[in-house]
Amino acid sequence: MANISRYDPFSLARLDPFGDIDDFFKGFFVRPIAFEGKPEMQIKMDLKEDDKAYTVHADIPGAKKDDIHVSIEGNRVSISAETRSEKEEKEGEKILRSERYVGSVSRSFTLAQDVDEEKAQARYADGVLELTLPKKAASTARKLAVQ
Repeated sequence: MANISRYDPFSLARLDPFGDIDDFFKGFFVRPIAFEGKPEMQIKMDLKEDDKAYTVHADIPGAKKDDIHVSIEGNRVSISAETRSEKEEKEGEKILRSERYVGSVSRSFTLAQDVDEEKAQARYADGVLELTLPKKAASTARKLAVQ
């Protein structure tokens, strides 16, 4: 019985006697390139729900309380923050290395029920933003009598 092999006309393996070119380019254009020394900022969060409210814990390390903005529109919540990081290494009076990073990060999500904006609360401590988002009371349908 003959061995059947699939032929790929676009494969670079036929040009490479060692077969390493395909492995080198596999996923090259898919993965983002990470630069060393530059922090990767993103807001990671936990969302909990009970009968009366939603509770959000969002990790925003390195941000100041004044640089965090939360907006609520109906059932859509948006969190944005500006972060700054500065490092400076000195040896005596001579600066050997100085690095700065300024960036912004944001995240939006939609909840299943509208939020009561007036009763919502936000606290920020130790790099964690805690949002307490009370649910709006569902409006009851009113039946009209036809005259």
